[in-house]
Amino acid sequence: MFKKSIRNKLIALLLIITILPFGTSIIITYYQTKEAFKDLVVQENSNLLYQGKINLESYLEELNNLTLSLYNNPDFINYMRAPDKEDNYLTIGIVRNVLQTILYAEENITRVQISFAEENRGITASKRSTVVFSNRISNAYEDAYNRAQLSPYNYNIDTTQLQEGRNVLYVHRALTNVPSDNVLAFITLEVGTEKILELSENLYNKENEEFFILSATGELIYSSNPLVASKKEEQQWIPEIMQSEATQGTMEWDNGEFQGVMLYDQTELAVGGWILVKRVPYTTLYDNAFVVTKINIFFGVIGLCLVILASLIVSFKITSPIRVLLQNIQQVKEGNMNVQFPSLGNDEIGILGYRFQQMMERINLLINREYKLEIENKTNQLKVLQSQLNPHFLYNALQSIGTLALKNNVPQIYTLLTHLSKIMRYGMNMEEDMVPLKKEINYLKAFLLLQKERFGENFEYDMEIEEKAMDIEIPKMILQPIIENYFKHGFDIREGVGKIEIHGEIVDEYLHLTLRDNGVGVSESRLTEIYRLLTAGKPASDVEETNIGLKNIYTRLQLYYNNLAALHLDNHNDGGFMVTLKLPLEVGGEKNESNYRG
Repeated sequence: MFKKSIRNKLIALLLIITILPFGTSIIITYYQTKEAFKDLVVQENSNLLYQGKINLESYLEELNNLTLSLYNNPDFINYMRAPDKEDNYLTIGIVRNVLQTILYAEENITRVQISFAEENRGITASKRSTVVFSNRISNAYEDAYNRAQLSPYNYNIDTTQLQEGRNVLYVHRALTNVPSDNVLAFITLEVGTEKILELSENLYNKENEEFFILSATGELIYSSNPLVASKKEEQQWIPEIMQSEATQGTMEWDNGEFQGVMLYDQTELAVGGWILVKRVPYTTLYDNAFVVTKINIFFGVIGLCLVILASLIVSFKITSPIRVLLQNIQQVKEGNMNVQFPSLGNDEIGILGYRFQQMMERINLLINREYKLEIENKTNQLKVLQSQLNPHFLYNALQSIGTLALKNNVPQIYTLLTHLSKIMRYGMNMEEDMVPLKKEINYLKAFLLLQKERFGENFEYDMEIEEKAMDIEIPKMILQPIIENYFKHGFDIREGVGKIEIHGEIVDEYLHLTLRDNGVGVSESRLTEIYRLLTAGKPASDVEETNIGLKNIYTRLQLYYNNLAALHLDNHNDGGFMVTLKLPLEVGGEKNESNYRG
């Protein structure tokens, strides 16, 4: 029966001439595509790792430049040459300013210490205390100081604490009596690793990739895989990386629990010589190749089915339904996606017609649900990228100007640009509505230091904040408008040196923040008018310009804390204006502010 049937012979012939080329093509395409995607993924990850190395080098170079900035201060160098001059009030002031400038130049620096080489004396500054001069300095950093002194760069990064599980590293530099090689002192920066962790997390996909940082001697500094960090047998690949003569490259690994490709790149020795390693498993490398192969098989099967159906067209009865299908396909081609036609029967052509209708309905659904949604997502992403362009440009421009200032021995300009950059970065970060009090205080310090540089001896400020209050979250930039009002309306008309005092303490489940200046204050009638404007419920555009800041503060407090917060305005008994904020420790309604701003 099979031999007598032309239809069966045709089907068999079509199957043979279709399956053999198709199967061969699938096999060849798979292997070619697999290697192509592997090379592409390796290249993309190499570029990403290289960019990560550049970013990490920039950050470590920034820390290095902070230690080198001491050479740009002749008075401080003279003090290191003769530290017995610490009784000189002017000299002590210079030393304090230098250490505080370094301490607040980078938000992750928690402590700065200088140890003199010839005598057991030193200076320490931290964000939790003032600058301390001590006659006894611990020798805990003695080994690190020796490594820094023996280094051709007079520089050493100690990652011992990282290896022991603490998120802190130490940057040590030997300060020499230029042009000689005699060491005057050693400077140590205690730096939190939040920035390094942030840079690291951007370099790999947490779901299917792993990332590591090795020291120049092969110790594991950072590991995204806790198993590798805890088991020595999972670190057998580290010696293979260390034995490589190249500073960057790739290596295939098939041992233990990992099978895939390892990519590595090393930072400059001048900033520690750290080695960045990224491990990509084979399943990730070949995932795209598997997808392409499945797509080829899928379309090949569809093509094969069409060939079989074509071989069954042996009668005029079948051609009529085909014409109907062709007419509807033509309508789709012309843009009419809502095609409708009566049933073509119960045979294969009828089923084909029914499936065609289902396919078009599915396509219409996908167009509305997926394609249009994708367009909207891409549009929103473009808007976000455009909104981020200017801040990133400004940050990079400020960094370039600051670097140029250091190269031209103008550290004061670099310091001012650093404060300005911190102010801009804090103000332009729109993702935070509530921030810890210590972030707000650090921002205010940078702002006030710029004002101090502007007005010199004509302006002073003092901050006294309880340590336990530093981690309490408050609305972002809630204090800055108050200080801004002082410089707009109270500074120029005061007598003597302008001064601002900021106090913070926890009293009976409330955070009390008090800002007092020594201006001329406000008349009682004016104070009554201000209170009336604050509680009148008017929009900001209807409030007088001098009170817009206070009006916005008052409104935000009510929205955040569900009317549980308080804002008090008073004239101080000793003169000047005083603003007191009383904030509940538990935030009551931060979600409401977004509604208010909208």
